Amino acid sequence: MAELPVFLIANLVVQDAAEYRKYEKGFFPILKRYGGEFLTYDDHPHTFEGVSPRPGRVIIFQFPSEQQARNWFADPEYQALSEYRRAGTQLEFLTMVRGMAPRPPKA
Repeated sequence: MAELPVFLIANLVVQDAAEYRKYEKGFFPILKRYGGEFLTYDDHPHTFEGVSPRPGRVIIFQFPSEQQARNWFADPEYQALSEYRRAGTQLEFLTMVRGMAPRPPKA
């Protein structure tokens, strides 16, 4: 069976744009090293029902497999870079959501 993609969803509030910018500059090369793909972000997400995430930025990106996502997060270079994010933002959550296997066609 083929590996399934995973999606990471982050919610954060930028408190120090200069520190966060340092994180952003180094983020994409490390993301790509693990097959990651940036999908989108929104600084003003809309919640239809339930409790809204804390006002701030919601970010969605994906990896080709759970292992690739775990390797990315554990990468020492990424962890060092994350210190800029930690210094410049209030992170509410970074959550991994596993993709679904394709459904067989209906007969």
